[in-house]
Amino acid sequence: MNLSRTLIPDLMVLQAFESAARHGNFTRAATELNLTQSAVSRQVKTLEQQLGVLLFERVRQRAVLSDAGRQLLPSVQRLLAQSEEMVLRARAGADGRTVLSIATLPTFGSRWLMPRLRDFLEGHPGVAVDVASRAQPFDLEAEDVDLAIHYGQPVWANAVCTYLCSEVILPVASPALLGASAVREPADLETRPLLHLATRPKLWAEWFQLNGLGGEQAYRGNRFDQFAMVIEATVRGMGFSLLPLYLIEDEIASDRLRIVFDRPMPTDNSYYVVLPESKRDDTLAQAFQAWLLSQVGTRLA
Repeated sequence: MNLSRTLIPDLMVLQAFESAARHGNFTRAATELNLTQSAVSRQVKTLEQQLGVLLFERVRQRAVLSDAGRQLLPSVQRLLAQSEEMVLRARAGADGRTVLSIATLPTFGSRWLMPRLRDFLEGHPGVAVDVASRAQPFDLEAEDVDLAIHYGQPVWANAVCTYLCSEVILPVASPALLGASAVREPADLETRPLLHLATRPKLWAEWFQLNGLGGEQAYRGNRFDQFAMVIEATVRGMGFSLLPLYLIEDEIASDRLRIVFDRPMPTDNSYYVVLPESKRDDTLAQAFQAWLLSQVGTRLA
C-alpha cells in the first residue's frame, strides 16, 4: 500500500466540513447533503482527528470555524471544485471525444472566439471544448487548463506565451448619436459624452494626445469594468467609446456602430496564446494554437 494515500481525506468528509462551514450549522449541512445531523458531526470529527486540529467551536448553537478551520476552508473548496470539474470533463468525453480546456478573456471569448470556434470543431470532429472566462493569470496546471488566451505582457508562471496579435482601437458611436452630435474633428469629442473601460482609464487621454489635443476633459463620463458593457452602452447611444474593431465586427457590419474617425491607436499590450509547460508537446493544444494563429488574418485590428 502507498502509505501517503492514507493522508487523503474522503471527499464526503470534506463535503461535510465545507457545507457545515458555509452554513455555520450542522443541521443545515445535513439537509443539503441528505444526511443526518449526527452523520455530518461524525464526518467533521473524523477530519479533525485526521488533521489533529479543532475545526469548529460551538457559539450559541452555531458552528463557528476555528482559526484552523478558516485557514483550511479555501483549500477544501478549491479541491471540491476541482473534483467536480474532473467529473464533468470526464462525462463530456464519455462518448469518446477528447476534451480541450480553454481559458479566455470574457469579451474576447464571446465576441471573437465564439463566432469562429465552430470552424475549429468542424475540423476536429473528435474534440469537445470546455471554455471558461478568466480575466487574470492563474495556475494552469492546478486547474488542468490546456490553453489560455491572455492580454498583457508575455509573462505567465510555468507557461509559454506565443504572440497572437496586437490591439488597435478606434473611436466609435451609434449612428443616432453620431448624427445628432455634429462631430467634425477630433476636438469636438472633448465636449461629447465619453464612455470608459474602468481597467484602462487613460485610453481617451492617450487618444486625444495622439491627435494633438490636451485632453483636459478626457476622464469625464460613464465607466464600465467590461468591454461587453462598454459596447452595449455605445450601441444604446450613451456616448462615444474607444474600442478594438475585432470586438465589434457584428455591430459595424450591421451599422449599429460606426467609426467616428479613422484614427487608430495601438495599445501597449498584446494578446498571447499561453500553454502550460506540460502542454508544450500536446498535439491537440498545439493544433488549437495553430488554428488561433491562422484566424488573426481575419482582421483582429
